[in-house]
Amino acid sequence: MKKVFALKDAGDLAENATAYVTLEPCNHYGRTPPCTEALIRAKVKKVIVGMVDPNPIVASKGVERLRGSGIDVITGVEEMLCRKLNEAYIHRMVTGRPFVTLRYSLAFNGRVLNQLGQGAEESGGYFSKLLQEYDAVVISSNLFAKKTVRLPTSHETGASQPLHIIIARGVNSLHLPAPTTEPADKVVVLAEKTMIVEPKSEDVEIVVREQMSLKSILDYCAHQGLCSVLLDIREDNEALKELLDDGLDEHLVQKVVMEVCPIWCSGEEAFLAFGRKSFRLRDLQTRTVNENVVVEGYLL
Repeated sequence: MKKVFALKDAGDLAENATAYVTLEPCNHYGRTPPCTEALIRAKVKKVIVGMVDPNPIVASKGVERLRGSGIDVITGVEEMLCRKLNEAYIHRMVTGRPFVTLRYSLAFNGRVLNQLGQGAEESGGYFSKLLQEYDAVVISSNLFAKKTVRLPTSHETGASQPLHIIIARGVNSLHLPAPTTEPADKVVVLAEKTMIVEPKSEDVEIVVREQMSLKSILDYCAHQGLCSVLLDIREDNEALKELLDDGLDEHLVQKVVMEVCPIWCSGEEAFLAFGRKSFRLRDLQTRTVNENVVVEGYLL
């Protein structure tokens, strides 16, 4: 769809131009018309394709359509980089489930924190940017026990906010914080039974899931057409612990983002202890942001 908008903005300048795309243009009607037809109508001369679409509906058909129309097409350019960029979409096409990233912040002595590191949630902060990469963010209803807590929100200019999915287990009512964006963020409360959510809003939907598991949550997300989900774990994580125990064992989590803050916390609770198996991470990347260390890697 973005290709169509880009060509529209380019207008006559697109004629005889070279188009660069990370993913093969689609050649079928879905929510939007085929991107191939837009490229053909724009009379582009050449199309550089990063990777062929893994979706069997699309795979190679877009390339064939462009070549059949006389457009020069080159595929596999910077393919590994493009696969990284499209990892969530690829995972969804191959497995039928969304790509899942587990995120949490730790004190220096290993305690899970409710707050994030300095500047993380502000415009330009790693968390503010991270939220833009995901279709949905999953959080526990326990997070709102503290009235100062807000829904995770990206503060980047023109940011598209993720769907907020709140897991409500063992509670009969839930009071949500006032929205901080305009229009208000869309919220889905996944509950084990019918419950009361205040304040009432048309932007809040309650969905009852009698069998609450990470698999059932991801099945719901897939049914909504979501490709990527961020599991945001905070201090009181008991509501999500059982879900993550099973989810990690079933290999439903693909990536981990951990923030280590220069804080030493007292107390014996809220230490991270998820999963019944040991895992090794690959492709680790580490960066320092405002004295906080952010580490990310993929689960093998």
